[in-house]
Amino acid sequence: MHKVWAVIRREFVERVRTKWFWVSAILGPVLFAGIIVFQIVQSMGGAVRNVAVVDSTTGGLGNRVLDALSASGSFRATLVPAGPAVIDSLKDEVEAKHLNGFLIVSNDLVETGRAEYQASNLGMQTIENLQRTLGRLVVKERLEQKGVNPGVVDWAQIRITLDQKKCGRAGCVAESAAQSFFVAYLMAILLFMAILLYGVNVMSSVLEEKTTRIVEVVVSSVRPFQLMLGKIFGAGSVSFFQFVIWGVSARVLLLLRGPIARALGADPAAAQTMVLPHIPASTLAVFIAFFLGGFLLYSAMFAAVGAMSSNEQEARQAQQPVTYLLMISYLSILGLTNDPNSTFARTLSLVPFTTPIATPVRWTAGSMPTWELVMSLVILAIAIVGVTWVASRIYRVGILMTGKRPNLKELVRWVRTA
Repeated sequence: MHKVWAVIRREFVERVRTKWFWVSAILGPVLFAGIIVFQIVQSMGGAVRNVAVVDSTTGGLGNRVLDALSASGSFRATLVPAGPAVIDSLKDEVEAKHLNGFLIVSNDLVETGRAEYQASNLGMQTIENLQRTLGRLVVKERLEQKGVNPGVVDWAQIRITLDQKKCGRAGCVAESAAQSFFVAYLMAILLFMAILLYGVNVMSSVLEEKTTRIVEVVVSSVRPFQLMLGKIFGAGSVSFFQFVIWGVSARVLLLLRGPIARALGADPAAAQTMVLPHIPASTLAVFIAFFLGGFLLYSAMFAAVGAMSSNEQEARQAQQPVTYLLMISYLSILGLTNDPNSTFARTLSLVPFTTPIATPVRWTAGSMPTWELVMSLVILAIAIVGVTWVASRIYRVGILMTGKRPNLKELVRWVRTA
């Protein structure tokens, strides 16, 4: 065991000393700081869009559109009468960054609900705000045309606010669907990135030692299986250390959001509304358990890929099937979060190659039964043992083999005879 520990320590120290590790470790806090700054700027009114309303309507509808946009708080609107050269001049204003965009309205807005918006940047939030504001106005106009009292129309239009609570094993807590999806999506991204990047690191480390013939010296004192385990656990400890750096920095930046808001000239009280989503201890434990399981599973496969390859080009080609398995698990998170208890979601959480990402996402997004969680973990553990056994036998032969990459038949022979 002390030989495995020596390999783990060497892999950890070598990777932590690299510039790549510290660059990636710093990018996490920088990204989180950018999110905080963006939200503070939005609270300062930075999201207000300067738009022009090109009015080709009759009966004063353009003025009512202007008033509705200005009252929404999302737009700073000016009214421009329609004319032959108006559109061209507004396009020049948009290109010169004097305007964010311009809205062309006619009587068709009330009749068919159609209008036109032209801008240099068609942001989703801007389009949603325009559609929501114009939709409320059109409903009011159409009802008034049918003789409904305007005061009754104003009274009838109300924005519904749902107080959302998520019920689970520990009871019901206040949490919106957006928060649940955000936490699940963030977990999927972290799991995918860590498993892929550090799994590829294991493959590159194996390939480097094989091509430079260092491995021939190393295996004289360390068994191939011990060397493979040391590399896997060493790379895993580096990724876990990076997660700790990201978590601590996120917590520190969240505590400093008040001073950051003051430095930007914003109200510190508005910054205090930004909080991290609630993550129960059980969810954190599930995340760690399946991260470790997924990393062990895929790193063993990446180590085998590195051992069977003779150069970087062969390794990139051979790693594609392993990468595709991981990408299938990652890309399926949209279906998992929409219905965590569907047959599709249950199947993904019981397939060992997709369960490292699928199960934590299901657990976070919905009330996954405990027995399914345990079954998923058991299946993953069995798969780790089986894949590691196969990978170790390929590794044992492959690290000393050079030349042409073996085909499937030769790999089966390696597994049987190693």
